[in-house]
Amino acid sequence: MPEPISIEELQLAVRNHGMPLEALRYPVTPLGLHYLLSHYDIPAVDPVSWRLTIDGLVSRPLELTLHQLHARAATEYVVTMECAGNGRARLSPRAFSQPWLDEAVGTARWRGASLAALLEEAAPREGVVELVFSGVDRGTEEGVEQVYQRSLPLAEALRDDVLLAYQVNGQPLPPQHGFPLRLIVPGWYGMTNVKWLSRITAVDTPFEGHQQASAYRLRQREDEEGIPLDRMLPRALMVPPGVPSFPTRERTVSAGRQVLVGRAWSGFAAIAQVRVSTDGGLTWLPAELERDADSPWAWTRWELPWKARRGQAVLLCRATDASGNEQPLEPRWNLGGYANNAVQRVPVTVVE
Repeated sequence: MPEPISIEELQLAVRNHGMPLEALRYPVTPLGLHYLLSHYDIPAVDPVSWRLTIDGLVSRPLELTLHQLHARAATEYVVTMECAGNGRARLSPRAFSQPWLDEAVGTARWRGASLAALLEEAAPREGVVELVFSGVDRGTEEGVEQVYQRSLPLAEALRDDVLLAYQVNGQPLPPQHGFPLRLIVPGWYGMTNVKWLSRITAVDTPFEGHQQASAYRLRQREDEEGIPLDRMLPRALMVPPGVPSFPTRERTVSAGRQVLVGRAWSGFAAIAQVRVSTDGGLTWLPAELERDADSPWAWTRWELPWKARRGQAVLLCRATDASGNEQPLEPRWNLGGYANNAVQRVPVTVVE
């Protein structure tokens, strides 16, 4: 029997949402369809009184208004972002948290100020190892009230493509996506991209806040220190073909020529190959890839013609990136239900 979803998990599920897989058709996800996860309440932020503070072990602390950030040179990137818990609900036993299936992903066009340029002005002192990013959203975890905080190694923070974003898809950040400012770290799982950002603090020891030292770590047991999550593992998803049944989402496909399409991404390297199986994994065929050369951090479109024959079929897609990372066929269990990038399986019924 499947594990029942608790009332507490339903509370999370109605506050957050995934991207319907049919939205994989869009190179840039329409904003209302982009996946969304908020750990605590969405804060009300006054853009006039709000300030971004850069402090800690820096030679020149900064305090910037939203207007001052907008006045700086702007940078824009199309970035695919995925929740580290994507696929959690497919693990057994399931971790108690947001019960994602495969839809916790989206691709958006983020615009904002270069973090590296601001850090150059603030001038981190010798010995700085990390930057701690603090939002204004507050909540309680493990009995401790806290703001949401994550850290980045200094070398990662100094990348040219790390943004302090104030626009998404050509419009100001909406409240649920972190208005007035959020961190965007291309290639890293979504928890890194701190929303409602208000403070950046340079530190000379590794940050040990809850979201860094306790959450988002790969563990097999509670007493393990675990391995911290950072870059997204490769994943391919397909647009489920045919017509869905309500409410089971079972698919019916017409016999004859079909074209299977989807998107693939990795936080480590460009997608090198997507292979597709239409017989449950017995045989695999390479899909045709369509890359967006101007967007190194955006997903890659793939497609494969399929001659559908009457009967039952199970469709699979499997991505490999240029570093040699490949999706596993079966899930790899861990205590938090993180980084489950096992291949997607889509059962379909083919009819005349």
